[in-house]
Amino acid sequence: MTDVLFVISAADRWTLNDGSVHPSGYWAEEVAVPHRIFSEAGWDITIATPGGKAPTLDQLSLGLAGGAPWKRREVKRYLAGIETALANPVALDAVDADEFDLVFYPGGHGPMEDLAHDSTSGGLLASRLASGKPLALLCHAPAAILAATGSDGTSPFAGYRMTGLSNREELLNRFAKKAPWLLEDKLKEAGVVYSRGRIPLRPHVVVDRNLYTGQNPQSSERLARRLLVDISASS
Repeated sequence: MTDVLFVISAADRWTLNDGSVHPSGYWAEEVAVPHRIFSEAGWDITIATPGGKAPTLDQLSLGLAGGAPWKRREVKRYLAGIETALANPVALDAVDADEFDLVFYPGGHGPMEDLAHDSTSGGLLASRLASGKPLALLCHAPAAILAATGSDGTSPFAGYRMTGLSNREELLNRFAKKAPWLLEDKLKEAGVVYSRGRIPLRPHVVVDRNLYTGQNPQSSERLARRLLVDISASS
């Protein structure tokens, strides 16, 4: 059986530049769609968060920003079906990522608040990247690589081709004008070879060696299906 570690932010907010708090958490589609695709393939999924704290759903992701009404209904229904697993995650510092065939980080603004500064997650990411085993980060989740540091003090992700939510997409959110930093800028500062799709809010997936990244929530299905094909082919 293929084992997947889902690393989800435990943050329920994003602290903005003026000190105000934007309620946040994980983005519904980014958890529900990959989880469903992997589950339907018979893969076993373990959910982990910093401290083992139950993750918070960003309510915006079930509103207009979450896509068409039918899609939001499907996503909400699926999340209700895995409610027990989401409410009882394991603590990130208690898992051994080497035991998993895939490590998958969904996004939402939550990772900008906690995973971007979480040393446990940073160490896991650096080790996973070096292992050559599949690692995937979606939308805002690449913020987590900012906590990963190599022995020489530089990012182990420097030189890797990656994507993540673009500045243009982020600034579609009114509150983002008060953001302390934007993901695209930070990835470039870390030495990542950043790319984005030509059209905002359209699927865009980048694969470089064992590293898989998706640009936005709309990339959830494409990223998950690419992982499904590649991992199934190698097993």
